[in-house]
Formats: sequence, C-alpha cells, structure tokens
Amino acid sequence: MKRISSGGGGGGSGGASGDKKRGKRSYGDSATDNPPKKQAAKKDIFQIFAEKVRDHKDLESRWAILQETRVEYFRGKDFVKFLRNHPELKDILESDKNLESEDIANTLLRKNLIVRCDRVVKTVRPGKRKLSTWPAHLEIFSDQLFSDNDAFFAWTFVNRRPLWQTLLSFVWPVLTLAICLFPVYPHQVKLLILYFCAGLLLVILCVLLLRALVFGTLWIVLGKRVWFFPNILAEEATLKELFQFLPKKDECERPKWTARLFFALVAALIILLLRHHAPDEAARARYQKRVYNIIDDVLEWSPRLALSGMMEKQSGVNLTDSENNVTDSSKGSSESIIEHPEDTEGGTMSDLNETEEGTNPDYHYEAEDH
Repeated sequence: MKRISSGGGGGGSGGASGDKKRGKRSYGDSATDNPPKKQAAKKDIFQIFAEKVRDHKDLESRWAILQETRVEYFRGKDFVKFLRNHPELKDILESDKNLESEDIANTLLRKNLIVRCDRVVKTVRPGKRKLSTWPAHLEIFSDQLFSDNDAFFAWTFVNRRPLWQTLLSFVWPVLTLAICLFPVYPHQVKLLILYFCAGLLLVILCVLLLRALVFGTLWIVLGKRVWFFPNILAEEATLKELFQFLPKKDECERPKWTARLFFALVAALIILLLRHHAPDEAARARYQKRVYNIIDDVLEWSPRLALSGMMEKQSGVNLTDSENNVTDSSKGSSESIIEHPEDTEGGTMSDLNETEEGTNPDYHYEAEDH
C-alpha cells in the first residue's frame, strides 16, 4: 500500500511537474508567438512610413532599369536630407520615431521595402567629366547596408494608385476616341472645341511670356530671381502646387553686373532684329488668309461632302473614259481611210460613177449634150 501511495504520490508529483512543464512550454510558446505579432505590427508601420515617404514630393527620385525591370529609386544623401527637413513623418513609427535616418533605412532594407543598388557603368564615358548623377541602369549591390555616399536605393513594393488615377485610366481611351471622331461632329461643336483650345493655348502662352518678361526685367534691373507660378512647368507636382502663384525665396547668390549688362544687350539686339525682320501688312494678310482657309477646310469637312466629292470624281472619270473611247474610234476610222487611198482612186471610182448615174437624173442630160 505504501508503495502504491508512494507511487501515487510520485505520480501526483510527476503530474504536477508535468503541468508545470506544460505551463512553461505554453508560456514559452506564447512568448515566442508574441514577437512575430510585434514584428508584423512594426512591419505594417514601416510599410505605411515607406508609402508616405515615397508619395512625398520633396524626396527626389528617378526611374531606372534594374535587371530588366523599371524601378523608382532615390539617393541615400537625399533620404537623410529629406528626414531632416520633415521630422514629422517619423511620428508614424511610434516607438521607433527616435531612430536615426541610417537606422530607419537599415530597417527598411531588412524588411525588403527597399534594396540597395549600384550603377552599372562605373567609369566615366568619353567626353564626360564625371559619372551621371542619376544613372539609367542599376544593379543590386552586394552589401545591403545604408550609406549616403553615392548609394542608390530602389523601392521594392508596388505603389498604391489613388482613385482619380484609376478613373483617369478609363477616361483616356474615351478621350482618344472622341478626338478621332472630331471630323464628324456638328459645325457648332467644332467651333466650340476650336475656340476653347485656341483660347486655352493663348492663355498658356501669355502666362509663360509674362512670367519670362517679369523674371528677365527683375533679374537685369535688381539682380533677383523671381518666378511667378514657379511650378507651372514642373513634371511632378500636385494640382495645388501647379497653380501656386507666389514665388519661392531666392537663396542663390546675386549675379554680377557684367552678366546682367551682357544679357540686357543681347535682349535689346534680339528685339531690334525682330522689329527689322517683321513681316509687312501684305505678308501678314496672306498668312492670315492661308490659315483661315486651312481652318475652314477642317471645319467644313463632313462625310457627306467627302462621299459626294468621291462620286463626282468617279463620274468625271467615267465621262473622260467615254470621251476617250469616242475619240479612239474616230481616230481608228480616219486611219483606215488614210491607209487605203488606192481603193478610192482605182476600181472604186467606177462604182462611184455608176451610183451617181443611177441616183442623179441630170447626169444623162449632161452626157447627151457632150
């Protein structure tokens, strides 16, 4: 009995120890399960951070070919400068917002959100003084660590498209089809489209010319660089940035007075040449009439006129063919007469006389008198 009791006690102690081991194992499992969740949460945070940084316009980037794939990449020094100028983006990282730019970039590299690249052409090409600032062809760098010394980093994830871009992708084919169908529009619609496009083009040219004149005048007179609508020609700018009217602050050095005087003389010379070689009133009237004729031809064209013109051409071709056939037949008959003159001068003359005797009664009286 003691053995049994001792065995039972041993079994109870063994069961208790087994429960403890299971508890430790389950705690260990739960402890090991928690870090992946934290890592997943951190990965989501860094994913959001990477998307925000990529969509920001102040981080300068370019497109290049990486292993036969077109990728968007940036420079390491631009990334450091960008985070220095925009520290508010680090708030997305929550507990990791105090990390340095190099540590953040290394975390992005470990999470495969970016990949370090190197230029394919590492030698200066003939005729060039230095390597290209933004190479067009890249290759993966062996050491995947962040550096701001001539290092390039490409985004590895597909950027999410905004809704307006998706809608615009469906609008482009419709717009292309509408442009192709312009010749069949009614006359009033053609006039409306023509005046709208001409007015829009005139406004754009006037704005560009006016801002150039203001810039040139202020640069020559005051030595300041002032561009109104500074982002009007920017390739990558939002709609709000595109129509920004106020100029940016001029942080460049003031130009020398010799350069300003030189460009002032060049501008005056160009103006004098344009005034001297300007077309006269008659030439301008001829050019205006020619342009009006071209516009009238475009506006007045219609499928009905085109079909009627084709029918008139076809009928004209048929008439000319019939006339050619008639002339060819008359020419053939005259040539046959010319080719056989002996027949008319020889035996056939008697036949002609006989027919004349039979048909003309006066012929007998004339013969008797002779």
